[in-house]
Amino acid sequence: MKYTYYGQSCFLLEAEGKKFLFDPFISPNTLAKNIDISSIEADYILVSHGHGDHVADLVTIAKQTNALVIAMPEVTHWAETQGVTNLHPMNYGPHKFEFGKLRMVWAAHSSSMPDGSYGGNPAGFVLETGGKTIYFAGDTSLTLEMKLLADLYNLDYAVLPIGGNYTMDVDDALISTKYFECNKVIGVHYNTFPVIEIDTKEAIAKFERENKLLLLPAIGETIEL
Repeated sequence: MKYTYYGQSCFLLEAEGKKFLFDPFISPNTLAKNIDISSIEADYILVSHGHGDHVADLVTIAKQTNALVIAMPEVTHWAETQGVTNLHPMNYGPHKFEFGKLRMVWAAHSSSMPDGSYGGNPAGFVLETGGKTIYFAGDTSLTLEMKLLADLYNLDYAVLPIGGNYTMDVDDALISTKYFECNKVIGVHYNTFPVIEIDTKEAIAKFERENKLLLLPAIGETIEL
């Protein structure tokens, strides 16, 4: 499995010949100015919630790729009003797809669309594909619901927000790994704006002191999972 980071909470997972793009926010992000969204390929686009820093490029990329957009019904409805036609609305719960299994899980946050319309509930995802199980928390604070994941899965990696203010910070993310029992973390949702800037070296060191791994790939970098 390959992981490519596009900044903020946007990343691409590649497994079993399928490409999964999460929370497409690239073109408005000055830190991702070298990413050409017209070159991005996707079979599926998974959207955790409706905020602009998670859906800014959703319509453009969905139309250029014809990827299946998977999100809360309110988000898929908004995308449909923008001319997106390949949609799969979900809510909290599991569903089997051709690539494997996907579960939408609780996230403690808020959600509205860029036009101010209701965005439904925020969510995270647990993706089972390519022999691996990946948890993407979406935008969330630390929540006890994360403990349920340890009963349901043996997670290989967790993709967690670490910037604080709007979501968990590094310390909260570290606590969350004990809830769902996963020691390999990829950090997202940090450094895009001043209020979520962090000391990345300190963050990595905090995880190391607990014998856990925090990966912080550069924007545009691809790593093997």
